[in-house]
Amino acid sequence: MIEQWIGTINGYLWGSVLIYLLTGCGIWFTIRLKGIQVTHFFHMFSLLKSSRKQNAHGISSFQALCTSLAARVGTGNLMGVAVAISLGGAGAVFWMWLIAFVGMATAFAESTLGQLYKEKDSNGNFRGGPAYYMSKGLKNKPLAVTFSLCLFFGYGFVFSSVQANSITDAFNGSYGIDPLYTGIVITLFAAMIIFGGLKNIARFAELTVPFMGLAYLVVLVILITRYKTQVWRVILPPVIASLLTLGFIAQWEQGINLFHIMALILVLGIGLDMGIFLNETKESDHTWLAVSLSTLTSLLAFGLLAASDTPVLHHFGVTVLVGLVLVWLLALTMRCNDREILKHD
Repeated sequence: MIEQWIGTINGYLWGSVLIYLLTGCGIWFTIRLKGIQVTHFFHMFSLLKSSRKQNAHGISSFQALCTSLAARVGTGNLMGVAVAISLGGAGAVFWMWLIAFVGMATAFAESTLGQLYKEKDSNGNFRGGPAYYMSKGLKNKPLAVTFSLCLFFGYGFVFSSVQANSITDAFNGSYGIDPLYTGIVITLFAAMIIFGGLKNIARFAELTVPFMGLAYLVVLVILITRYKTQVWRVILPPVIASLLTLGFIAQWEQGINLFHIMALILVLGIGLDMGIFLNETKESDHTWLAVSLSTLTSLLAFGLLAASDTPVLHHFGVTVLVGLVLVWLLALTMRCNDREILKHD
């Protein structure tokens, strides 16, 4: 009964409320901040030079970054992405990229508000976050208290339970280890880190998060090595087409704006779909015809916007028009013939 009740609430929130609310907020912040995730992208790396400095009353900006990344890089990136692709197909990757792109602006706004409304406690340490700018910025203390209680329940019971369950299931399925023993080990390690306070948590995140990122790269290299030419036939056409389109637009359109970047993301998504479908079927000629008709449909749907008098629609349409034509031509040169596919099978 509880499972059905939670499933109903979850379906309503994510199906009818949150997905539109989060996407809308991301688009609004992206426009209001003038595409800050693009215009200030390289500025982020320049700030890393002095990010290891800290004082006795707080943690370094690099430790704060790693602490934030530690909450994002994990179960959701592995199991969540796998489930999304298995349920929604390869096209789910494109939508995850798109939501992540506009979500960067929302994350920037949240972090900025946290800095503006943070305050010192009695021990001289800084405290802040959504509850503080709800209370001090919106002048709505009941909302801040409600948010804090929900956050306490979410991180204290829901998120930790999901991640612990995923870890124990993985060890049980792969190595036959009893979930009870795995759970005890997780509890002990978590207690050692948490009971050390914020600085101990930040220090642990600072040491482990870079290795987590490195592990992702190692897995990527292993997959590319294992599937060899098949991977390159999928990845190279959209990547090369996007780079060529970017150079073309920079010359012809006299500059690149947010709508050019959004169109390039769409080109990347369609190009990856095209490469996957072409390399996952033995009926290559039939698949090529279907992919070509699909590309033509996308060109008619988006490419005709290039003729619009509205600047933003014109920029979006021109980028899609050039990008999809290049993807189609490059995929044609790299597609597998029937004999190559049978050999890989």
